[in-house]
Amino acid sequence: MDMVFTEYIKRNPGLKRLFLWMMIPANQQRPRIWVKWFINPFVHKKGKGALIRRRTRTDVFPYNAFSLGTHSVIEDFATINNGVGDVSIGARTIVGIGNVIIGPVSIGNDVMLAQHVVLSGLNHEYERVDVPPSKQAVERQMISIEDEVWVGANSVVTAGVTIGKHAIIGAGSIVTRDVPAFSVAVGNPAKVIKKYNEGTKLWERV
Repeated sequence: MDMVFTEYIKRNPGLKRLFLWMMIPANQQRPRIWVKWFINPFVHKKGKGALIRRRTRTDVFPYNAFSLGTHSVIEDFATINNGVGDVSIGARTIVGIGNVIIGPVSIGNDVMLAQHVVLSGLNHEYERVDVPPSKQAVERQMISIEDEVWVGANSVVTAGVTIGKHAIIGAGSIVTRDVPAFSVAVGNPAKVIKKYNEGTKLWERV
């Protein structure tokens, strides 16, 4: 959508409520079918040879960006949601079966996300005890997955984390802090156990 028009809507609460009602069914976090069929294909970018499997849940909206690079694949039963932040997926990247990606998230080129990986760039605030967390403000922090990263099955990457180039995340890890490039991190919370030594050309234990 045109940025000027989008900002105009955001500054007008009544108009914003109307547009959200038109795009999103009550008590749901997915776009109406007319948005998926007639707006999203003209707004979002899908590279040559990119593939989104039929049983993927693409809850993407036109007011935030979504892009999928050339020859990338989003496998069945994955969920992609850009409702609160942009989702960008680079070229030749695999989003595995059952992944959940909630923006804001930026994923680079040649990335492998194994099965049932969760990347969530949002958190609900909880400090007020008189209001359920589901009704409190949403905090957004970008998750950045750089090129050539491999994230093992059943891992979780939390809001605000950056995983550097060619880093490896062991299966079942909970990544709550940045992981440097050319390193291996495992565990809950994930900790770096190996780094690549450019001098010796070996992966060495920390």
